[in-house]
Amino acid sequence: MRHRKTGRKLNRNSSHRIALMRSLSISIILHESVKTTLAKAKEIRGFLEPLVTLAKVNNVANQRKAYSKLRNKAAVAKLFNEIGPRFLERPGGYLRIIKRGHRPGDKSPIAQIEFLQEETEISEGKTTEEVTS
Repeated sequence: MRHRKTGRKLNRNSSHRIALMRSLSISIILHESVKTTLAKAKEIRGFLEPLVTLAKVNNVANQRKAYSKLRNKAAVAKLFNEIGPRFLERPGGYLRIIKRGHRPGDKSPIAQIEFLQEETEISEGKTTEEVTS
């Protein structure tokens, strides 16, 4: 039985899954948008969103916690200097997953995962009621 066991295995062992989550997170942080399979995109949210929440408070302890997960100085620097301050007012939900059809070879569902751009959504002429509904 798998009661209260969360997360997808993605047909990988634990060390391979950790390396996959780490490399995908670094790519999303550095490029702010990545195309991957839908299952990986859904799984990366649980790994990356707590790091963005951690980056909202810029101190040495939080930077060390983020570095222990990512192991990449450039990604941690961008996370704390650009991405964290962008979402200070937002309580959660920093990533957007957009379905992009199926891969030609194996018909695997493909999705694009990206950071939200809150300022542009509201400034496109929509009122706050239209954005929330």
